[in-house]
Amino acid sequence: MTSLQNIPYDLLLSIAQYLDLADIYALQLTCKHLGYALRTRPVYREMAVSLLRRCRALPLYGFRRLSDLSTDQLVEVVNRAAQLERGWLTRTPRPAVNAFIPEGEDALNEITNTADATGWGIKSRYWYKVVGTPPDEEVDWLSPITASYTLCATKSGRVVCWDVHRDVGIAEWNPGERWELWKCRVEFDQRIVYFTMAKVLCGKDDEKVMQFELMQIHFPEQTPDSDEQVGPSFSNLRSFKTLGIVMNVFLLDPEARLLAGFVWISRLNSIGLYVLLDWNKEEYVFIDTGIQCTNTANWSCILCDGSIVIHSEEATFATQHFFPLSVLAQYVYPSNPSSEFVPRMTTRLKATRSISRGFIFPVLPPESYVPPFRQPIVQNILITGPGNQIHPIILPHADDPTPVTDLNNPPNPWSDQLWYPESAHFVRQWWPTLPSVPRLSCTVVLLAQHHPDTHVTKYVLAQHYFTVPLDTSGTGVDPNDAMMRMWYVSVPFEVYAGGDEDEDTYEAPTRQRPLLAVDFGHAVWLEHVRAADDEEDEAPYERGQMRLRFVSFPGVRLEGEGRAVRSGIGRGGGSDGTYQMEGAARTLVVPKELDLHDVETINIDQSQGAVILSVRQGKIFILCYE
Repeated sequence: MTSLQNIPYDLLLSIAQYLDLADIYALQLTCKHLGYALRTRPVYREMAVSLLRRCRALPLYGFRRLSDLSTDQLVEVVNRAAQLERGWLTRTPRPAVNAFIPEGEDALNEITNTADATGWGIKSRYWYKVVGTPPDEEVDWLSPITASYTLCATKSGRVVCWDVHRDVGIAEWNPGERWELWKCRVEFDQRIVYFTMAKVLCGKDDEKVMQFELMQIHFPEQTPDSDEQVGPSFSNLRSFKTLGIVMNVFLLDPEARLLAGFVWISRLNSIGLYVLLDWNKEEYVFIDTGIQCTNTANWSCILCDGSIVIHSEEATFATQHFFPLSVLAQYVYPSNPSSEFVPRMTTRLKATRSISRGFIFPVLPPESYVPPFRQPIVQNILITGPGNQIHPIILPHADDPTPVTDLNNPPNPWSDQLWYPESAHFVRQWWPTLPSVPRLSCTVVLLAQHHPDTHVTKYVLAQHYFTVPLDTSGTGVDPNDAMMRMWYVSVPFEVYAGGDEDEDTYEAPTRQRPLLAVDFGHAVWLEHVRAADDEEDEAPYERGQMRLRFVSFPGVRLEGEGRAVRSGIGRGGGSDGTYQMEGAARTLVVPKELDLHDVETINIDQSQGAVILSVRQGKIFILCYE
């Protein structure tokens, strides 16, 4: 008679591929034989692949890759990633009380039950860490680059790499004048972080000249037998200029030295594409794509199969425009590093192909259809358009959305002109992965409605997944397809906004930026809390109650190229399973010593379960949850 103990290992491994981690745990407990057989590298590598296909980052430290891990380390990483996934998707994340426990010490694991939502009842002090920032500097931009390091840009123009564990700056770039950090990309295999710095030289609109510095910070690999620790170092890769209102720059492929940027051509109201096909060469491509630019569209740029893809999203559909690198190479022009040189747009070049796909909209909870303001909005508003320029939108009188009557084909619940995109965050899987795992992208859009009389702004959050290229093969709506399906935090809320009060005179005035950060499938923000009897149409107060809010949108699982389905982890919506496309916003506890009113920047790192906040007093709070 055949028993589980007699099953050949290859067959057992094949069975394990169809099990989740909880099933693996259960089988490991049945007997010693299965305990040993299922705690092997092939089994946990399959578990790691399964996590990556569900778009879950693995909590690797430093610049370590999966191949660098021992079997015991791989088991620990997979178990930790699965714990974070389930904790963040199924309930309110709790403080990870042992996140920063010093070696050789024990943490108090008890968390007291208290009605105090500030986290003052937490006994362990090891769930968060406070580190410094450059002395006498204000933080303008902050991001984790691994679990061990953060990259910090100050308002004076300095860029500092900070060692989180030792709480010291270990490398610095100081130009001696103000620059802004625009884009950052981590290449784990190369142990390099690439980033771009920018400043305005002169001019405005289509004659606006900007200078960019393309930089890298390299982390040398430490040899185990070496006593000397070599720290990271900054170096300049390329200086280049742009002409016009630059919307964004994209480090598409650092290994191939490929960079692209979007430029708004205001006289034509179209998108210009600026490309460095090889940033080691003094040459550039600058074309007018002819793609019309609207204030309500959101834009991103992705490299796919030898083509630069301009991805744009309107209220009800997304479009992707393909520009093959081989075609762009025909329009290369020489540049030179002299101070007098300015690049010029050379020609109009249409995309070789364009594809579109509509979004799938859900039926939302009844409270989502309640108007955000008691007073109707009938005046015009100003919104931030390309290049942070302010543009008016003419608003006809419009009613707020009414509940859906056609449940089979619900419309966009925020299609009227009262709601506009305040900001859009495009996230592509950036963490170390495996060649067999397809890449997936997601968009999180913060939609806003601003009251022109009281100057109160209310927000809702929309999120969806997409691939490049868009899958347009389907003829109908597949209820299991998670692509292009909108998920929401749809009950309007107020986001705390931070930013400069004294913007540089060369830039058009902008509103303060809402303090919101996203990672793949997650968002975190600072929110104003009003008393139940508060007049919500009153002007926002400065020192009212604040809370740290968090949402995980329902998880997905990749099934081949261009298809994703619900993972089944984290239902979303109500406890009875209704309104599956509604994200459940939750309140995170914070340390007693952290005053949320002092927060200047916010970030999130789902791989480590961390929320990172910088405050005015020159401190960075790293809060870890599980």
